[in-house]
Amino acid sequence: MEFFIHTYLSSKRLSHITTSLVLLNLLFVLPLQAEESSRNENVQQQSREKLTDIQKAIAKQESNIFDANKQRSSTEQQLKTDDLAISKVAKAINKIEVELSTTQNKISVLAIEKKQLTIAKKRQESLLAQQLRSAYTTGQHDYLKLLLNQDQSEKIQRTISYYQYLNQARTKEIDNFQAIIAQLLEVSTEHQTQIEYLQQLKDEQLKQDTQFRTSKAQRNKTLEKLGRKLLSSQQQLNKLKAEENNLNQALKKLSAIIQAEINLTGLSKLKNKLSWPVKGRILHRFGTRKQGYLKWKGVLITAPISWQVQTIHNGTVLFSDWLKGYGLLTVIDHGNGYMSLYAHNQTLLKSVGDRVETGEPIALIGQSGGLDQSGLYFEIRHQGKALNPKLWCR
Repeated sequence: MEFFIHTYLSSKRLSHITTSLVLLNLLFVLPLQAEESSRNENVQQQSREKLTDIQKAIAKQESNIFDANKQRSSTEQQLKTDDLAISKVAKAINKIEVELSTTQNKISVLAIEKKQLTIAKKRQESLLAQQLRSAYTTGQHDYLKLLLNQDQSEKIQRTISYYQYLNQARTKEIDNFQAIIAQLLEVSTEHQTQIEYLQQLKDEQLKQDTQFRTSKAQRNKTLEKLGRKLLSSQQQLNKLKAEENNLNQALKKLSAIIQAEINLTGLSKLKNKLSWPVKGRILHRFGTRKQGYLKWKGVLITAPISWQVQTIHNGTVLFSDWLKGYGLLTVIDHGNGYMSLYAHNQTLLKSVGDRVETGEPIALIGQSGGLDQSGLYFEIRHQGKALNPKLWCR
């Protein structure tokens, strides 16, 4: 019995001790767990805040990139507007220069003709004066005497014939003199008209020159804006790739609408027989590295602004407009899948559908499309594949 009581008391005491230990443990462990839980929650909160900050930073960067791309796109569109404005003025100036040359030639020809007519007029005046003096010396009254005198009929007949001959000659010379006077008046009037027109052309040329300088200054501002928006190597590569793809797509569309002309035989038999579209130094050669893995599919030739660009062979104009990355571009179909491309022009002298002959001027050298110096980008393609122009041009 004592054993059971002792055992019961022992177990009771043990239970109290165990309970006390558990309570003691709870007193120490629970605050530690709470502190740990609070610490974890703080860490998680900080992580969430950092994540939120990172997401905000990413969103801001994406917004900045979007705004930068939007601004660059807007600036590139402004560059197109500036290039087209310069092209319009340059084309007008080129037309005026052609008209100036034609008018000056007309004035020179008219001046020579006027001088010749003036000499002829003086000659006619002298001849008429001689005839009048001769008639006065002979005496016009002799003619009336002869008519009244019935003697020497043969002499009378000869004399009458002589007078008739003189009168006819004098009448003819008077008619010639009047014709010369009229022609001289007409030439003098036309000469004066052309001189006045020449002055008008010079005034218009001065006006267009002023407009040209204004448009060029605006273009320089646009280029400065583009220059401030510097692109990374990858961005530059992507930009060039997009521009090249844009050109390829345009050429595919053009190829699809080409209607072959019987008299266009292509360029296959003209290797090393064609002339370059412009004389100048080749700055970038076919096949050399352009950016990253991209290579030049044509040649870039340096040449002064406003020099004429001439077509390498006869053909039909397929494209004549502004294209991003290439500026003012002309594409000519030569038949049998052959095309030639002329880019970065200042102005285009031909329109879509125009037939052009070998060596005919089709554009003027410029630096449209953002080119940093004046020159011509030139390509030859066959069935869409770029060929080395040096194999055709000499």
